[in-house]
Amino acid sequence: MQVNDKAPDFTLQDEDGKPVSLANFKGRHVVLYFFPKADTPG
Repeated sequence: MQVNDKAPDFTLQDEDGKPVSLANFKGRHVVLYFFPKADTPG
């Protein structure tokens, strides 16, 4: 991806295991922050 490219739609699980799609936030600014789950290697 390049600067100003639109992110492809994807769906991931939130902390409660519920699916969240990027498409749900269309037209809004979104900041994605990924971190490993507690007590996982790496």
